[in-house]
Amino acid sequence: MATSDLTLHEAATLLGVHYMTAYRYVRLGLLPARKVGGTWCVGEDDVAAFRDREGGRGTAQQATASADRGIGEPRSGFGDVPSVDVARSGRLRAPWTERIEARLLAGDVRGTWSIVEAALAAGSSLSDVYLDVITPALVSIGERWATGELDVSDEHRASGIVMRLIGRLGPRFARRGRTRGVVVLGCPVGEQHSLALAMLSDLLRQRGWEVSDLGSDLPVSSFVRAVTTIGSDLVAVGISVGFELGAVAETIEAIHTASPGATVVLGGRAITSAAHARSLGADRFAPSLDAILAVLEGLVEFGVPRS
Repeated sequence: MATSDLTLHEAATLLGVHYMTAYRYVRLGLLPARKVGGTWCVGEDDVAAFRDREGGRGTAQQATASADRGIGEPRSGFGDVPSVDVARSGRLRAPWTERIEARLLAGDVRGTWSIVEAALAAGSSLSDVYLDVITPALVSIGERWATGELDVSDEHRASGIVMRLIGRLGPRFARRGRTRGVVVLGCPVGEQHSLALAMLSDLLRQRGWEVSDLGSDLPVSSFVRAVTTIGSDLVAVGISVGFELGAVAETIEAIHTASPGATVVLGGRAITSAAHARSLGADRFAPSLDAILAVLEGLVEFGVPRS
């Protein structure tokens, strides 16, 4: 523990709250903290900033109590929203992304889930949680690892926690009724990242699609076999690492050869533009989860042919 660090008991005393209340602040991402040898440690500066931001005991306690009770829409002056931005749905929301990123980097599984529950209770939709909370946090962690600020173990641990979150949230995306069609998702051989694919699967199911998620690191022959066996005309391929672009082009060419009517949508951080996607043989480019949802909607609604 650094000399400027406080125990959680000491932080609670300075804030004038019970230890368990301070613990709830940590679990909700309201109060930054980290574990050192099994003990929660809080920086003195973080305690002071929290106290100034939240305006004291009343508003912070209101925030945690509201999250626990599942009170719906955030509103002006709500204690859990010291700073706000506009969510995709137009609602005001707390900075859930920053909070969940902090808990992911702390390796705090329970705290991460608490933030998801709080965001849902505050009015965020399941799609909001994937698109506006978890995804930006993962992007930030990936960028911080790429610049050397974080170790690869930090990135891997965060990814593992997110996969557990997806496992818990996935069944909530189920939708009954007539299917809109079948989409095959997969990452080519060499691509190990599958979190975006897993979230996309849930988002598509919520919108009425039947999804066949093939996962990551898929050999060309296996990818093609799945597409032809399933009989889907819509295939989404994801790639995040540039050195595997040869495998992407080979996979797309093989899919087109085996299934000439298939439309292949390509996306991921390694694809920089629509022209780049076309150069690899793709029919459509989707730089983000939002974009691929829109592309697939457009293909079905307007019957856009492969060009």
